[in-house]
Amino acid sequence: MYRGGQVVVANNTQQLARTNQEDNLALQTGHSSLFAPNVLLTGHRAPIYTCRFNPNGKTLASAGHDKDIFLWSCQDDCENICLLKGHKNAVLQLCWHRSGDLLFSASTDHTAAVWDPNVGARIKQVKEHRSFVNSVAVSRRGPPIMITGSDDGSSKLFDLRKKASLATFDCMYQVTAVAFSDDALTVYTGGIDNDIKIWDVRQRKQIGVFEGHDDTITHLSLSPDGYNLLSNAMDMRIHCWDLRPNPINKNTRLLKTFTGATHSEEQLLLRCNWSADGSKICSGSSNHFVYVWDFNTTKLLYRLPGHQGSVNEVDMHPFDKVILSGASDRSLYLGELH
Repeated sequence: MYRGGQVVVANNTQQLARTNQEDNLALQTGHSSLFAPNVLLTGHRAPIYTCRFNPNGKTLASAGHDKDIFLWSCQDDCENICLLKGHKNAVLQLCWHRSGDLLFSASTDHTAAVWDPNVGARIKQVKEHRSFVNSVAVSRRGPPIMITGSDDGSSKLFDLRKKASLATFDCMYQVTAVAFSDDALTVYTGGIDNDIKIWDVRQRKQIGVFEGHDDTITHLSLSPDGYNLLSNAMDMRIHCWDLRPNPINKNTRLLKTFTGATHSEEQLLLRCNWSADGSKICSGSSNHFVYVWDFNTTKLLYRLPGHQGSVNEVDMHPFDKVILSGASDRSLYLGELH
């Protein structure tokens, strides 16, 4: 638990998880929309690999080795409101479209998918990859464009209005992380070769590379303002890269580094994310802790306990001072930050 207080548990009673509403625990704290300072969401039957807040702040999604995508309410009793079924193997990453009306998933069943959370249905499935799909990202502007990264050594670009992919980027090695630039004219891919490759979407070719990691890159995350790119890697460093046309340091795009979070021999794809205002970054860690840093100073602000397994993804609520973490111990925590 994040604050050392009581935890309200959402129990898995049948197919969906339900919240245990004991009067002495379900107290509105006034610090956030949560009805208790710490809420434990249970229902997953296997390790959780990914969890993200909807940009509207009302729901969140989680998924992992048990194949199903869980949708949860972030308000009232934090109930599990829907299960999205369709993947045949573990779901490795989820991401939301900026509207909150589309959810994207990447899976080890060799597919990526697009879901409508409002009706609880899959609306598109991508079957072009020949191996695990490790990562997925969606454009911020214009019509939704999806980028995927796979163990088959490729990254593929999809327009949701068309059946086949628009382009395939040959990355040479397994791709474990992908991201768009703010204008979606550039794609960034990371993989087991430790480098971040930069691709021009219009020219369909590689135009650069960021070098600085010494081990596999596990996640890429674009800042809210689009000026910076976070890269998490198994060398136990989170780098921040300057994407501006005129970088602060003319000699390198590497802006700063965050340390503390760990990786292990499990080699899980640990993910890092930004707060909505870009002032903080957060990450999971193999040592069972949640890490939050101040972006400007790189100072570690929080090292939060509670999980009993590797914390694989951490996200921050778009409006409230609430943090979300999902772990290999099959649990999700929602906790207030003070």
